[in-house]
Amino acid sequence: MKGVPAEFRSFERPIQLLQLNQAGINLGFYMLMPYLAQHLSGAGLAAWTIGLVLGLRNASQQGMFLIGGSLADRLGCKPMIMAGCALRTLGFALFGLSTAVPLLIAAAVVTGLAGALFNPAARAYLAAEAGERKVAAFAVFNVFYQAGILAGPLAGLALLRGGFTVVCLAAAAVFAVLTVLQGLCLPARRVAAEPRLPVLREWRQAFTDRAFVAFSAAMIASYALSFQTYLALPLQVRHLGGGPAVVMALYALSALLGISVQVRLTAWCTSRWSRGQAISRGLALMGLAFVPLAATAYLPLPAGWALAPVAVCTLLLTLGTLVAFPFEMATIADMAGQGLVGTYYGLYNLACGAGILAGNLLAGALVDAARADGLAALPWLLLSAAGLASAAAVGRLDRRERLRGPGQEAAAT
Repeated sequence: MKGVPAEFRSFERPIQLLQLNQAGINLGFYMLMPYLAQHLSGAGLAAWTIGLVLGLRNASQQGMFLIGGSLADRLGCKPMIMAGCALRTLGFALFGLSTAVPLLIAAAVVTGLAGALFNPAARAYLAAEAGERKVAAFAVFNVFYQAGILAGPLAGLALLRGGFTVVCLAAAAVFAVLTVLQGLCLPARRVAAEPRLPVLREWRQAFTDRAFVAFSAAMIASYALSFQTYLALPLQVRHLGGGPAVVMALYALSALLGISVQVRLTAWCTSRWSRGQAISRGLALMGLAFVPLAATAYLPLPAGWALAPVAVCTLLLTLGTLVAFPFEMATIADMAGQGLVGTYYGLYNLACGAGILAGNLLAGALVDAARADGLAALPWLLLSAAGLASAAAVGRLDRRERLRGPGQEAAAT
C-alpha cells in the first residue's frame, strides 16, 4: 500500500493543486474562525449579536451550495474556485477592520458565500480529473483537509499575540495566494458545449433523482454525528471537568489520525468492499462510537479515566468518517453523471447542512434534558441508533444496486 507522499505524486498536477488548495483553505479558515467569537465578545458585542454573525456565515454558505454547484457546472469549476477564494479574502479582511455590526454581517455573508462557490466546484473538478481513481484522490484530499484543520488553529494562536487584526489579515493573505495560485496553475476544464436545460429543470432533475435523494437522506445522520465533535463531546468534556486544552487535544487526535491512516485505510477498504459496503460500515462505526459513552454514563470512573470514553468515541467517530468519506464523494460524482456533478454536490451539501443544524438542536436539547432527568445515557444511545440506522439505509440501497451512476455496471470501485 502506498503512503501519502507516493499516492500524492501518482496524481496529475491539477489534482495535486486541488489537494494543496484544500489544505490552504482549511489553514486560512481555522486560523481565524475558532477565535472569532471570543474576539467579538471581548469587543463588547452581545451574545445574540455574535450568534447572528456566526449563524449568517453558516446559513449563507449552506443556503447557497446549490447555486454554487450549478454555477460550477455552467461556468466552469476554475472560475468558481477562484471567485470563492477571492471572496473569502475580502470577507476575512473585513472581519479585521471593524466590530461595527453592519460590517460584521457583510463579512459573514461574503465569507459564507465564498465557501458555497469553491466547495462544490473543487470536488466536481477533482472527481472529473481523477476519473476511475476518484476514491484514492478523495482519500488524499481528506489528508490535506485534516492537515489544514490541524495547522490552522495553531497558526492562529501564534498570530494572536499580534492582535486579532493580524490574524484576519494573515488568513486573508492565505486566500489571496490561493486565488493567484489557482489562476496561474490550475487548467480550465472545458464546459460541455451542448445546450443545457434551464437551471430550474436541472435542479428538478437532481431533486427527483430518487436514488440520489435516498442516498442523501441516508447520509444526513453521518454529518449530524460527525459534528458532535464540536458540540456534544466538548460539552461532555466540560461536564467531566476538562478544559479547552482537552478539547483541542481531541481535535488534534482526530486530525493526526486522519493524516496518518487515511490513504492506507482507503486502500485496505477498496481491496475488500464495494463502495456501498465501505460507506455502510463506516457509518456503523460512527454509530458504535457513542456506545462507550452510553456504557459508562452511570459508572463512577476513577479521575484519571473519566475522559477515556470521550477519547475512544473521538477515535471511533474519526475512523468511521475516514472509512466512508472517499467512497461517499466518489459515489455522488458517479450518480450525477456528466454535466451535473457540481449541482449534485451542491444539493448534497445543502441536505447535509440541514442535517447538521437539526442534529445540533436535538443533541443539545437531549444532553441538557437527559442530565436533568437522570438519563445520562440517552443522548449517546440515540446518536448511536441514528448512525446504525443510516448504515442500514445505505446498505439497503447498495444491495438494491441504487448507488450506480448512469451507465455503470456496478457501484464497486
